[in-house]
Amino acid sequence: MESFVRAAEMLKVLVVMAFLLVASSAGNFNQDATITWGGPRAQIQNNGQILSLSLDNTSGSGFESKNQFLYARFDMQLKLVPGNSAGTVTTFFLASQGPGHDEVDFEFLGNSSGQPYTVHTNIYTKGVGNREQQFRLWFDPTAAFHTYSIVWNSQRIIYMVDNTPIRVFNNYAANGVPFPTSQPMKMHASLWNADDWATQGGRVKTDWTKAPFTATYSNININGCIVSGTWNSCNGASTGSTCGSKPGDTFSNQAWQTQELDANGRNRLRWVHQKHMIYNYCTDTPRFPQGIPSECKRSKF
Repeated sequence: MESFVRAAEMLKVLVVMAFLLVASSAGNFNQDATITWGGPRAQIQNNGQILSLSLDNTSGSGFESKNQFLYARFDMQLKLVPGNSAGTVTTFFLASQGPGHDEVDFEFLGNSSGQPYTVHTNIYTKGVGNREQQFRLWFDPTAAFHTYSIVWNSQRIIYMVDNTPIRVFNNYAANGVPFPTSQPMKMHASLWNADDWATQGGRVKTDWTKAPFTATYSNININGCIVSGTWNSCNGASTGSTCGSKPGDTFSNQAWQTQELDANGRNRLRWVHQKHMIYNYCTDTPRFPQGIPSECKRSKF
């Protein structure tokens, strides 16, 4: 009986180790992603190291992670559509399922040649967003790959570009501010046409003579709590997930779980907001006649 118990415990350890490898290792698109729409417009290349999405006047394309997560760090390298990309939107975002979904968005709004890309960010909780912040990138995102990251833990959401923070959304749920804490999300990416609103409010339309438009993704890397099956959340039993919620549980020592900005990070964030932010819902007082959202009063960022 004792040997049977030992064998069972050893099997449990091996299973946990296998989950850890899946959840924390650098990814491969063949292993970690599923093409969800667009047919041949989405192509996995170089033995899973590259995934390209294309858009023509028939359709765009997209993919999603095979696993769903409840808290994680998501890193992706992108090279955006070059030249005249007006009307196109390239995305990298997290989303749960259903009408009352949670969502964390990176959307890259195309432009006429020579103009900088607009990075549009938004956060939805239970189907409600209206938390937009927009930025101009300080480099040419079409000339080379750059790393875009989303850190989502129980305390905050951090957006980063080449490890420079551009936005932080803190968890003020205790003060009545909705925050995504209970719905597992998949990582998604897409390239689609939105010339009704994306470029200068829809005034600049897509030039289809430039099609097909192509964006390239590389080095997908997801380090987080994989959720499998049906269960409530990471806030309790860890059955069905590789991530626990108590000290000593799986992944409790991972930096992303408690990641926040140090002094240098706060300085970099301030620099981005002062030099490169072009819209912040927290300062759009005409949009909120009843007063700006309460989270805006609690955080300078």
